[in-house]
Amino acid sequence: MTTSRRTVITAAAAAGLAASAATTGTAHAKSGGDSAGSGGDSAGSGGDSAGKGGAVKEHFGTLADGTDVDRWTIENGRTRLRVLSYGGIVQSLEIPDRHGRRANVSLGFDDLDSYVANSPYFGALIGRYGNRIARGAFTLDGKKYQLPINDGPNSLHGGNKGFDKHVWSVAAFHKGADVGLTLRRVSPDGEMGYPGTLTVRVDYTLTAEGDFRIDYEATTDKATVVNLTNHTYYNLAGEGSGSIYNHRLEIAAARYTPVDKTLIPTGELARVAGTPFDFRRAKEIGRDIREAHQQVLYGQGIDHNFVLDKGITSRPEHFLTVTEPESGRVMRIATTEPGVQFYTGNFLTGTFAGTSGKVYRQGDAFALETQHFPDSPNQPSFPSTVLRPGQTYRSTTLHSFSTR
Repeated sequence: MTTSRRTVITAAAAAGLAASAATTGTAHAKSGGDSAGSGGDSAGSGGDSAGKGGAVKEHFGTLADGTDVDRWTIENGRTRLRVLSYGGIVQSLEIPDRHGRRANVSLGFDDLDSYVANSPYFGALIGRYGNRIARGAFTLDGKKYQLPINDGPNSLHGGNKGFDKHVWSVAAFHKGADVGLTLRRVSPDGEMGYPGTLTVRVDYTLTAEGDFRIDYEATTDKATVVNLTNHTYYNLAGEGSGSIYNHRLEIAAARYTPVDKTLIPTGELARVAGTPFDFRRAKEIGRDIREAHQQVLYGQGIDHNFVLDKGITSRPEHFLTVTEPESGRVMRIATTEPGVQFYTGNFLTGTFAGTSGKVYRQGDAFALETQHFPDSPNQPSFPSTVLRPGQTYRSTTLHSFSTR
């Protein structure tokens, strides 16, 4: 339930980025570094409205336990972003089409109750481990850890109460011409079965060019596994506009990770050539999605991790372009991560409506979750997701928007 209580938060209300673009390290920096949430520039004395160095904060609803949830709005260039303190959720992301008309291109709800009761991770900040872990179990340093089982026989997105179901502290900042929000929380030792107290900071930034950047940072006091991501569902024609199968997608990935019938990777890094997973040259998302390929049948569409040709990088590198032909909107994504989970909205079942009042059905959106690979704690050949005391987890993903 949304009320009319609104507060304008100036940029002086919060600290700036701890890890700037110039200092972003590898996803798992091996040489210590600052603790999550430490350091950073102080926010300047920006204006008093979104898009002028500040952010608009308003009450969005109240959880059953009495915890208030806020919605924050920031704006820069022609991009406007709305974020909830509950789950760090991207509630809306508005970008212009080729005629300059702005529309929300992310799926979501207009009330808190729907997010709590119905949401398939719309816009959510995912942790402590994004994607699936087989049988909800892994062994680290000789000790077995058991996680909640919440996706068939497996654990998904951190368990039944992952980071997406907690209220985060949020503060606004601006840094030069950029504006943003810093989200923080401390995940206690043993939360959802994961070892170690994890201190997490996530910065959502709108750059002067209107790009949307996400910087993740975390430290731990005990060896653990970490794989943070964001689960925004996109439709570049506009939320509620129907199928995304006509979007043209290009991914610089010659391999992907096939899965078993429970969507756990088999361990193979298979070639995309000759399969529906070959997006090395731009093609419509829906072109091959109904092929009788065993992997498509397992996912009821595409719900797979793509192994990016670039691998792990210290700075975000471009790997993906998606274009919507009617609006002309183009989204390019760069990341430091070695993989991306491409999901074609296969489990949108038409059982709820979004912010536009339109019902969401299968194929009405796609998600592109930059990440380390699913089930990495049980797959020694995959890049490691282990984080130890004295190390700092860092990961960055940049979404750039244009038209053609």
